[in-house]
Amino acid sequence: MFKLSKKIQSLPPYLFLEIDKAKRKARAEGRDIIDLGVGDPDQPTPKFIIDALYQAAQDSANHRYALDQGMPTLRRSIEGWYKRRFNVNLNPDTEILPLIGSKEGLAHFPLAFLNPGDYSLVPDPCYPPYKGGTILAGGKPFIMPLLESNDFLPDLKKIPNSVLKKTKLLYINYPNNPTNACADKGFYKEVVSFATKHKLIVVSDLAYSEMTYDGYRAPSFLEMEGAREVGIEFHSLSKTYNMTGWRVGWACGNPQLISALAKIKSNIDSGIFSAVQLAAIAALEGPQDYIKNMCLLYQERRNVLMRGLDSLGWKASLPKATFYVWIRIPKKTNSIKFAAEILQKADIVVTPGVGFGEYGEGYIRMALTVPEERINQAIERLKKIF
Repeated sequence: MFKLSKKIQSLPPYLFLEIDKAKRKARAEGRDIIDLGVGDPDQPTPKFIIDALYQAAQDSANHRYALDQGMPTLRRSIEGWYKRRFNVNLNPDTEILPLIGSKEGLAHFPLAFLNPGDYSLVPDPCYPPYKGGTILAGGKPFIMPLLESNDFLPDLKKIPNSVLKKTKLLYINYPNNPTNACADKGFYKEVVSFATKHKLIVVSDLAYSEMTYDGYRAPSFLEMEGAREVGIEFHSLSKTYNMTGWRVGWACGNPQLISALAKIKSNIDSGIFSAVQLAAIAALEGPQDYIKNMCLLYQERRNVLMRGLDSLGWKASLPKATFYVWIRIPKKTNSIKFAAEILQKADIVVTPGVGFGEYGEGYIRMALTVPEERINQAIERLKKIF
């Protein structure tokens, strides 16, 4: 009856919605589901952050429209956090923009720069909003395969010059979702050089920088000389502080890019609830030992799952960041059928790799967002069917 726009029709299905439907159906049938699918922390937001929200919510001054560009105090808190964490100096007035979660910023950013027919260079597999935001802006995603043989890094030398002439954006995401791959400063230097040469805008998604193990510390793209001239970086409190449902993050970097995104957002939303902004300040300026404890928790879960996968003979590299394990499918089938088989026979939810793009085929992703006991139960269930 109603005809969808060509842009909407061209969007790939959002796989997590389909996974959620299957999960809810299984639970409605009374089945004991172990959910290793969507990456949503199972630990609560730290109490001192909740307390800050509670106090701020009592003040009626915080019940009004928020400033589109975020509270100056929040921008200064982000400035201080970036300085302490990466030794990167940011101007809180021109180089930082709070977001209603980094996802909306990543998806809205292409609207500021893409014209119909322009390309974005998009890694595959990838977080879906990179492709979706490009399509909704009228652009074309050009796929950069992330291959195991290249440590899941894109090979920039293989992008045709004919494409580069019509390209505006280059997306990168390390530590990576879904592959858990990490990038070193050498890769970031290559990206800066490549973007400078071809006049590209680098869009760096750094949402998992604080979720690291075995002493590893993830770098920021903005640490590189010349990065601020070509790039913007997105960050989020979702994973670092268990605040996925709170929807608060930020973009930072080149002032022109920040200003352009701010203009898009001023026409779409009215800013983050002020009480949430004040809670975000508490998170960024409060005790940070929580993050270390969180990483130790996920590291132990990772070790339990990796031992279990090894006992099954399944191949997966040991993650040194993110709370995802990227696993090669151990039989000849596609990832959707394999994930469906695991749900049907073992009551375990995993994410098919193809949901992140065609080069995710042949893999599944498991998230470390359940207690060790449930991970062990999942392994025992899998042993009975494989």
